[in-house]
Amino acid sequence: MATLSLPAHPDLGHLRRQARALQRAAVAGDPQAADRIARNHPDPPADLTTFRLSAAQLTVAREYGFPSWPRLRHHLDARTAHTWDPSDEDQSVGAQFCRLACLTYSGSDGPDRWAAARALLVAHPDLVEDDIWAASAASRADVVARLLDRDPALARRRGGPHGWRPLAYLAYSRVGGGDPVGTARLLLDAGADPDEGYLWHGEPTLFTLLTGVFGEGEGGPVSQPRHPESLALARLLLDRGADPNDGQTLYNRMFGADDDHLVLLVEYGLGRGDGGVWRRRLGPEAVDEPRRLVRDLLRWAVEHGQLARVELLADQGVDLHAPFDDGRWPTGGRSDPTPPTPLSLAAASGDRRVVDLLVSRGAERVDVAPVDAFVEAAMLGDRDRVVALGDAVAAQARDQRPGLVVWAAARGRHDTVALLVDVGFDVNAYGRQDVPVEERWETALHAAVDLGDTDLVALLLRLGADPTLRDARFGATPLDWARHLGRSSVAALLR
Repeated sequence: MATLSLPAHPDLGHLRRQARALQRAAVAGDPQAADRIARNHPDPPADLTTFRLSAAQLTVAREYGFPSWPRLRHHLDARTAHTWDPSDEDQSVGAQFCRLACLTYSGSDGPDRWAAARALLVAHPDLVEDDIWAASAASRADVVARLLDRDPALARRRGGPHGWRPLAYLAYSRVGGGDPVGTARLLLDAGADPDEGYLWHGEPTLFTLLTGVFGEGEGGPVSQPRHPESLALARLLLDRGADPNDGQTLYNRMFGADDDHLVLLVEYGLGRGDGGVWRRRLGPEAVDEPRRLVRDLLRWAVEHGQLARVELLADQGVDLHAPFDDGRWPTGGRSDPTPPTPLSLAAASGDRRVVDLLVSRGAERVDVAPVDAFVEAAMLGDRDRVVALGDAVAAQARDQRPGLVVWAAARGRHDTVALLVDVGFDVNAYGRQDVPVEERWETALHAAVDLGDTDLVALLLRLGADPTLRDARFGATPLDWARHLGRSSVAALLR
């Protein structure tokens, strides 16, 4: 398991110097170097006075999660070849159009940019005439056909402001109009790669054509909407061989409830296979295997009450019984936390519908630690069970899960919020509303505002919630959140 993370744009020379420094320190008897070698080298030598550079390179590679130095070098070469770094150097009108037309996931996406792109195309209609990348972003099938007739190799040539190939500009464009499916078919017929992808800013974050077509993400459907022809384009790419196990697509679309992308990906083999070309290019250390992808998706769906998604994944045979093994669950200071099963996680998220579905599919309850039993009972609103567990367990729960009231509010559990406060939880505790882990991000009142739940806001205020507290990420009060999110009725109550 990796103990270090590679930076963006990792440099092989820097890693070589790290290995050389480790070798020298080991030979000199540095105890910290000896400890690194003992923890990471598969067969650490007893005598380090003759520790070789190749052994130091292996140690460094394993610190970064790679089984060997050659595998680390292979990964670095692939990252260099496929890095996407937007550039402002090309100021031609075609490059300006492509920048404005396409999603960049850099925080500047939005309808104003695409409107500006359309205006630029109206003002300069000839900008696409000799620019395969701009013509693809505009989905001008007639122009693309003419350019490919002249030079078919253009379909595979990198260019434009992002250094992409033409089909990527089409997949990430949001200007609308034209004939995107017909244009994509022309490019694919000319040899465009349906599995094309780029690593965002040198990070190991893979954005493929499917990622661009399906859109969305943390910015949401306004900032990064799906392509207007998303399903038709995605089906064309999948028909031509694109791998359906697209991790970034699954992440970007997991926040919403719409599963049209998931239904299509399942049809083409989501969750099966060896991970495809990108797992081979970047290495299994950098790209999750298909089974892991769908299990991670199941976890999010269970945690967030996405009943239809849980049912869809269950229908596809995703494991509903084994504990999650990704290391993300609340430890509360415990050294041996028990990883949750889908069923225990559903209970700890307070969703009886998901609990009932999992039970109907054969999931069995397992014994859990007393604090976990308390969390499950409280989140399901089982006051009798909470009382039966006793004051000592409630005190342990307050110590290990102080932010539980935030998670309860985020899940819209009015009864759980009241129950937790009744048994001594601080209504003004900080926690996270997006996942049930203990990080001091925001209060329950912030979470209720985010939901737009006026009744829950009123309940929290009656229970003593302080509306002047600021969240840890943005320094904003619940009223600031309400104004930013356009929650007028909530804002009126908070005022």
